[in-house]
Amino acid sequence: MNDPDPSGFLQVDPEAGTFRVARRAFIDEGVFRAERERIFDRCWLYLGHASELKKKGAFVTRSVGGRSLIFNRDAAGVVHAFLNACPHRGATVCREKTGVAKNFACAYHGWVFGADGKLRDLPGKDEAYAEGFNDDGCADLVPVPRLEAYGDFWFVCFDAAAVPLVEYLAGATEYLDLVGDHSEAGMEIVSGTQEYAIRANWKLLVENSFDGYHAVSTHATYFDYLKNMNGVLSQDNVVGFARDLGNGHAVVEYSAPWGRPVANWVPAWGEERRAEIDAVYARLVARHGEARATRIAKNSRNLLIFPNLVIVDVMSLTLRTFYPRQPDYMEVTAWACGPSEEKDWLRKNRLHSFLEFLGPGGFATPDDVEMLEQCQRGYANAREAKWNDISRGMKKTEPATVDEHQIRVFWRHWNELLSPGRPTPRVVPLKAA
Repeated sequence: MNDPDPSGFLQVDPEAGTFRVARRAFIDEGVFRAERERIFDRCWLYLGHASELKKKGAFVTRSVGGRSLIFNRDAAGVVHAFLNACPHRGATVCREKTGVAKNFACAYHGWVFGADGKLRDLPGKDEAYAEGFNDDGCADLVPVPRLEAYGDFWFVCFDAAAVPLVEYLAGATEYLDLVGDHSEAGMEIVSGTQEYAIRANWKLLVENSFDGYHAVSTHATYFDYLKNMNGVLSQDNVVGFARDLGNGHAVVEYSAPWGRPVANWVPAWGEERRAEIDAVYARLVARHGEARATRIAKNSRNLLIFPNLVIVDVMSLTLRTFYPRQPDYMEVTAWACGPSEEKDWLRKNRLHSFLEFLGPGGFATPDDVEMLEQCQRGYANAREAKWNDISRGMKKTEPATVDEHQIRVFWRHWNELLSPGRPTPRVVPLKAA
């Protein structure tokens, strides 16, 4: 592979408080190939949630890092992730998105595999194959090189030499713990998936997913709608911060101005519901103490786990992944997640928010998609108009959610991975550019 030119992706001047990103990072084919090799082939990538495999034999098929995978639980309750390709001729083995199965059968030549991935049967095995044909497991389904979980969150890595998952997650484990602490009985993925595509570079969606700066202008219609819906907002002012969590992970956390099923009541829900929400909050306090309960219930969070898992813990809880197919095209998948013990009206409210604000047909996501695609169109001018500015709040010691500290965290780590052995950020006085 021809390496992309490693010089000049970032242009940083700490004294001037400026941070710029080369727009060729969003359009260059060499950059795209390098990302596939150095990021998506080497970083830990989100695969799925344990609640998707509640039953023995449960499975889902999923595309992760450019590979088709079977994520399943076998008859002994062990969780696996297999490459969804028959070891015989490479045909897709499991063609269903989800289900329960003791075995997987390849439709091409009839090879049958157990839920543990072992070859169980194949036509002509006695008369046409040598004794001991599969003693070394060469005809079993191929497992991913690495599969590990943190809590109920399962990740895969295609680099067998990668650091353990918990080391990779670094400070992001605190925020995955906060998600788990929403529930007494355990969190679960709610049935139904959002799948859509955006004609823009995947890194634009990374930036947008925890960019507080764009909200007021891009989503003005949504905020006008909320203000006209009496009692939907619990407060007008939002206070928060941005944090670097290590290894490219970052978060913005802020006081929630909206109702949250866990457990922030707003007048629009009605006084008759207030006691139920207070009870949910009281149970949080009993389990975690006042300070942590307040943080769980009364704050919102937008978390990036590098490179492409975003957890949007706002008026509902959304998990979102996205993968580049081309420099200017990505595919997005999103799931709603909530406490398994949640009451019906709270679950209905959660799903309404999942669709109303965050869904591809909701108030926010179409606005975001339009803006990202407009950015991508603008990069046709990248030869002359070369730089994106990511400087907001750069000289602050305590960056706010509307600053761009968290976006700079992502770009610094991205630059490290695409420019191995080079210091980052590369300090270049802007007047010399």
